[in-house]
Amino acid sequence: MWIEGIGLAAATMTTLAFVPQVIQVWSSRSAKDISMPMYLMFSTGIALWFVYGLFIESFPVTAANGITFILAMMVVVMKVRFDREEKQQLALEDSLSKGSD
Repeated sequence: MWIEGIGLAAATMTTLAFVPQVIQVWSSRSAKDISMPMYLMFSTGIALWFVYGLFIESFPVTAANGITFILAMMVVVMKVRFDREEKQQLALEDSLSKGSD
């Protein structure tokens, strides 16, 4: 039983480690320094860990990876959204500056 406790503690810490990243991206409304390939590979790995946790019937593995997957995908979605908004803003500024020349 104490082994499950170690797993839960590890799962809690590694999962909570993503919360500051989600908060940072959301509050700055920028994810330009986030590597999309890294997050996509990481998210795929996390999804596989989640499935593995289901097969071995391990609550810590399943719960931690399910929550971590959601947090990682939040960063991915924000990156896509904020990068698109930034490109649109730059295009608008560029067209406005060309119009005033």
